[in-house]
Amino acid sequence: MEDKKRFKHTMPVQIRFSDVDQFGHVNNSVYFSLYDLAKTDYLKKVIADTELDTKVVVVANINANFFAPIFFSDQIQIETTTIQLGNTSFTLLQRAVSLDGGYVKCECRTVMVLYDMATKEPMPISDEYKKAICDYEGKTLEELAKN
Repeated sequence: MEDKKRFKHTMPVQIRFSDVDQFGHVNNSVYFSLYDLAKTDYLKKVIADTELDTKVVVVANINANFFAPIFFSDQIQIETTTIQLGNTSFTLLQRAVSLDGGYVKCECRTVMVLYDMATKEPMPISDEYKKAICDYEGKTLEELAKN
């Protein structure tokens, strides 16, 4: 399946008792916590940097589409990929996928901005970061720039 190849980063997540709401499924707000866990792991693996005290990656926009509920007993993994790479921002596509059957339960797009803590301004993504993302994703800069 082409989609499986699209997501190089996968991370199993454990559903906690406190994640489940009164209707017996994972509350919609919890999905963003699960995405954050995978986002953090993705960034550490792809663009780990020792200068993270002066430059950070911040969320500029986040949107989710919910397709089916996740229940307490479900085995879920979060899949993450970069789908767009710009001058100061990049866009992540993440999915919550059931390990039993591969059903996509939710899909999330997040625009991330590289931010300079000293100047309090967005900063250009370095060529080093761009190369690391492209190498990890197995895509060219041109492919990621046109999405």
